[in-house]
Amino acid sequence: MARGDSGKWVARAGATGGGRSYRGQKPMKWYASLAMICLLGVALIVYSRYERQHPAPSVQPAIGAHWYQALGFDVCGTIEPNLPANPNASTSPVPGIRTDGDGVIQVSPTTKADAGDNATFARFVARYPKLVLTSSTLQIPGQPKYVNGEKCPAGSKYAGKTGQLQIKMWPSFTPPGSNNPTVFHGPTGIKLADGQLITVAFVPSGASVPKPSSIAAMLTDRAGSASSTQSTAVSSSTTVPVTATTATTTPTATTTPTATTKPTTTTKP
Repeated sequence: MARGDSGKWVARAGATGGGRSYRGQKPMKWYASLAMICLLGVALIVYSRYERQHPAPSVQPAIGAHWYQALGFDVCGTIEPNLPANPNASTSPVPGIRTDGDGVIQVSPTTKADAGDNATFARFVARYPKLVLTSSTLQIPGQPKYVNGEKCPAGSKYAGKTGQLQIKMWPSFTPPGSNNPTVFHGPTGIKLADGQLITVAFVPSGASVPKPSSIAAMLTDRAGSASSTQSTAVSSSTTVPVTATTATTTPTATTTPTATTKPTTTTKP
């Protein structure tokens, strides 16, 4: 076959899509890819619908929540007075984790910075001016600094004994949480929860650490908050009935015309 004829044959074969064996094959890869795309699309639609109908629960506390924790300090066996109210409570924005001076921490987030996983005891410490609390140091504002390994001062319950910092946390003020405390060696890792009890102590190893004395104040605050929330809900759901005024139609008096009596004429004979 001449070279020119061979070139024409190749051109004709290319124009017709190849030989008979090629034209007889089904494009299985194309069909498989199309089926895969369809299945993936259906799966994404089903998953999206499920996620919309079953949203993942948000980490508490959410913005607008109001939680309370009792807080106390034990230095060498002496229960310290409650921390004063947050000095920065009047700043803007108001700290979402603060105390009002009654030995109770209030968690009432107004921004994401104090909500969810950010609602920690370490966050409270960071937002309270001049309160120093680390894994080895405790300094209450206006009080001496205590560091692990130092001895308790004279006149204290554990005078002359070496003190160590520890934070005891009870998950709840009611059993079983009130009977199962966890000991931390620093504020990091303590996630705040409603009804929690926390005592920060600088005492000798093995010394008994009491629950905070502000539990009653915490319960009072919680009850007051619940009552306020309930009153607000009732007030919002109460509809004041509107009294419809019925218009009274006064009937128009009908004047009956008076019958006129004609005089009788008498004819004289």
